Amino acid sequence: MKLHGRKLYQTLLLSLMLLAGGLPAAQAAPEADGAAAAVDTTVSLNNAGVEELQTLKGIGPKTAASIVAWRDREGPFESVDQLMAVKGIGEMTLSRIRDRLSL
Repeated sequence: MKLHGRKLYQTLLLSLMLLAGGLPAAQAAPEADGAAAAVDTTVSLNNAGVEELQTLKGIGPKTAASIVAWRDREGPFESVDQLMAVKGIGEMTLSRIRDRLSL
């Protein structure tokens, strides 16, 4: 089978991606039934450790540690909005990560 130009490039790129560990999550191939695989990306404010909190956009090690320290000191979060009481979390950060948070 002869491949030319763009088709050859696409085939090589796909082969390299598969060899390197697969497709990025946002471009993952759909499951056999055609539905995209559901990925649970929710982070629990009341259970997550520092490492898991750092998976949230804009949350680094220092802010993640502050969240855990606040929770240890004050008790469990009663609402996602209560996260704004933690130093380093403002309205912009909260709006960026709100959809990935749970209690």
